[in-house]
Amino acid sequence: MFTGIITDVGTIEAVETRGDTRVRIGTAFDTATVDLGASIACSGVCLTVVETGPGWFAVDVSGETLSRTAHGQWTQGRALNLERALKLGEELGGHIVTGHVDGIGRIVDLHEEGGSKRVTVLAGPEIAPYIAEKGSVTLDGVSLTVNSVEDVADGVRIGVNIIPHTAAVTAIGSAAIGDTVNIEIDVLARYLQRMEAYRVKR
Repeated sequence: MFTGIITDVGTIEAVETRGDTRVRIGTAFDTATVDLGASIACSGVCLTVVETGPGWFAVDVSGETLSRTAHGQWTQGRALNLERALKLGEELGGHIVTGHVDGIGRIVDLHEEGGSKRVTVLAGPEIAPYIAEKGSVTLDGVSLTVNSVEDVADGVRIGVNIIPHTAAVTAIGSAAIGDTVNIEIDVLARYLQRMEAYRVKR
């Protein structure tokens, strides 16, 4: 379980194919405190630590994960938003995040708005029922408030604002038009949609 509050921006140092894809990620985390088997969210993807060393940890990325995450994410030199798993009793500063990617979106607009960056992401129609204005959404692991929702022919346009602090401490601050991002819907929206579908079916 995570919160969507990023605590480090890591960098992919090496990628090796060995059945699954082994990815070594450089980090400012004290890796002496990272246990093997621990969960770390990597740009919104919950992955299991399989190896550690001074200033780095490694994860195995399955073919399923590769197929369901943002294009080009698992390449050497790529910056990743990192968050260690929430511990019982810690502050829930963002919202409840599971680290399971529900879809991939593409940044279609990016401009300055006041002191923030206004980012618009186009997502597929499978995401549309779960997005609500002033609700929560996770983009590349970052907990954000949805400021606008526009249903369009090919899906939904999601507008969020990236405040200067978020831009400075996450990889999303350097995002550009055309970039793809991992989207996780609010877990509460997921359950509400399931409850409604079950009610209608009955």
